[in-house]
Amino acid sequence: MSNIPKPHPSASLYVGDLSPNVTEGMLFELFSQIGPLASIRVCRDTLTRRSLGYAYVNFHSVVDAERALDTLNNYAIKGKPCRIMWSQRDPSIRKSGIGNIFIKNLDPTIGHKELYDTFSAFGNILSCKVAMDENGNSKGFAFVHFENAESADKAIDLVNERLLGTKKVFVGKFQAKKERKKQKDSSWTNVYIKDLDPAVTENDLLQAFQFYGNITSAVIMRKGDDTSLGFGFVNFERHENAQTAVEHLHQSEINGKKIWCGRAQKKAERQSELQQKFKQLKIEQFNKYQGINLYIKNLEDEIDEERLKKEFSVYGQIRSAKIMQDETGNSKGFGFICYTNAEEAQNAINDMNSRILSGCNKPLYVALHEPKDIRRQKLAQRNGPMRKIRPNTNVPVATPVFQVPPGYYSSTSAPFAVLPQPMTQPRNAPRTAWTASQMPPQQYQV
Repeated sequence: MSNIPKPHPSASLYVGDLSPNVTEGMLFELFSQIGPLASIRVCRDTLTRRSLGYAYVNFHSVVDAERALDTLNNYAIKGKPCRIMWSQRDPSIRKSGIGNIFIKNLDPTIGHKELYDTFSAFGNILSCKVAMDENGNSKGFAFVHFENAESADKAIDLVNERLLGTKKVFVGKFQAKKERKKQKDSSWTNVYIKDLDPAVTENDLLQAFQFYGNITSAVIMRKGDDTSLGFGFVNFERHENAQTAVEHLHQSEINGKKIWCGRAQKKAERQSELQQKFKQLKIEQFNKYQGINLYIKNLEDEIDEERLKKEFSVYGQIRSAKIMQDETGNSKGFGFICYTNAEEAQNAINDMNSRILSGCNKPLYVALHEPKDIRRQKLAQRNGPMRKIRPNTNVPVATPVFQVPPGYYSSTSAPFAVLPQPMTQPRNAPRTAWTASQMPPQQYQV
């Protein structure tokens, strides 16, 4: 039996996969047809106020929330099907992995609705999602999170290796990325070999690798005219054999040419690994030159690297001087100076910042060099959240089409929309004219 708690019977729904221009007003028009609403919130970026693509809809009644989940799930809002599920405020339910299954090799025609209809026969579903690309096309894999582990096990037993649409699908227990990486690091059997001589054949690979264990396949990738692309793969039966082959044959020679051996990886995995290495290298370089590398801008075209080095050499020994140039060799107006110690660099900043060099018109800007990420963080902290502009109440504007009752706030004025309550008495005082920044949301077409 699983120890995962059942979802709390609240009347709160999570609405995901929303188009960026969907607002609280649009969701109110759609969900208010089901029953009375307590509140609606479209989650937004704190700085840009752009939609994050999901929202929370709170009903007064659990019955109404269930009806909305049954009738509006996968309903197209602004041409994009929305995904509705119960709001799970307890992160342990989402992160436990209990009852969560992974489906791959999906038919491209299978969407959220078809997936939900297929797997709902095995138990209550908390979440159901088909991974989509930027164009809204299926990536061929999906996730279904059941209320308990028994339902997940039943779905795996009955659907795994069965036809779903036109393809035979794989269904298994979901594994977190860290777990998958750990498992892959201790179970891979496929070896990638590059820098191969064009004359090397599959038989040459077999002869070189067969001493380390049983081989299931060996292939050299070729062009259309059957000439070698210079790389290939050798797959072993056991992980230990593949690992030993890599350790012994990496940087060895086949047909008089050194080869490179390593674990075969998918393109996305290689790119992620290279990005991490590059990021780490940037951090190491920044730490190495922190406090001694200067950034200089407002350099005029007449200033070359020799002149720059001459002007700054009076403050200490310069390790390097560089002026950045465009494709045609013209100066971009900024450059870098690297000293041997921090004291020399600080003296240069104190003396050269805002100085106008002989024959120039613009004062130099001199400061310690900072990586782009750090500069962006400082700018974000300096600017802070977008400030609201005080409305100009002296400019009259025509009465809007959609009159917003008291207590309702549009998505541009507040991140959380408190839905209107019915008016019990007519308003006696005349309405104040709306200003440009006070304009309520217009009538939307869902």
